[in-house]
Amino acid sequence: MDRVISIVGHTALDYIVNVEKIAGKNESSPVTDYEEYPGGGAANIAVAIARLGGKSQLISPVGMDFESSGYEKLLTEARVDLSRLYRLEDQKISKAFIFTDREDNQATYFYWGASSKFKDLEPEPVDFVHLATADSVYNAKIAQIAGFVSFDPGQDLVTYSKENLELILAHTDILFANRHEIKRVSEITGKSFSELKSTINIIVVTYDAEGSRIYTGEEELVIPVIPVRAVDPTGAGDAYRAGFLLALTRGYSLSTCGKIGSTVASFAVQTRGCQTGLPTWEEMETRYEANFGKLEKEC
Repeated sequence: MDRVISIVGHTALDYIVNVEKIAGKNESSPVTDYEEYPGGGAANIAVAIARLGGKSQLISPVGMDFESSGYEKLLTEARVDLSRLYRLEDQKISKAFIFTDREDNQATYFYWGASSKFKDLEPEPVDFVHLATADSVYNAKIAQIAGFVSFDPGQDLVTYSKENLELILAHTDILFANRHEIKRVSEITGKSFSELKSTINIIVVTYDAEGSRIYTGEEELVIPVIPVRAVDPTGAGDAYRAGFLLALTRGYSLSTCGKIGSTVASFAVQTRGCQTGLPTWEEMETRYEANFGKLEKEC
């Protein structure tokens, strides 16, 4: 039986906008296309885990327009556990405005909405939790009462105080970051990457088209990307984390977890939107074996 994976973070509507270039200060740039999609890092991961056949629980504040927007129906149909949502009738659902240029550079503006109340909420204990982009105060609270903690500060890292970041890291079993964020973690904490590795069991760093690397003490595992025709890079990181975490709870080796994460991410980038092209476990397994060989657990 699968372990329940609780996901803390944003439930948001994503407005994905294609532009000629990312505009600078006092500049404008032509919009070539745009779409509205369900998103929010936590919701994306929860949906991806459920789509893979795992058990995901979403812990997130949502606003008065959660039901009317159709988002509640989508998550319910995806079989995501919504019993731990904070339903705030005086707030609007969070919204992300994501601008992507022709070279896949991105600029994001985020309306916190209901998520702005995270810091005022009190969490309940959970078994296995992934802290996605969210409020640092709430993440610090729940990190201290969770059995197993996976942490990905993401773009919200700029909002973290040194105190809250260090508190969360002290309880973190897995740290996810891209190559820019891991440098920022070192700058905020004053700890070198070697020092971070000595205190956190598993660190996963993503390197865009160069794949990802998994660090455990002195070990470094290199995980390649699966080459596909990418349409939209938004949500690739969330899909990777979903595949990795579900595989980990199912007892696969870290190398296999990384490759499963890479495989799930390869589906996510093939369609626009963070939740539209996600695979089932069987679909993931077929692509995994075509690229990495038979999917097996280590004895």
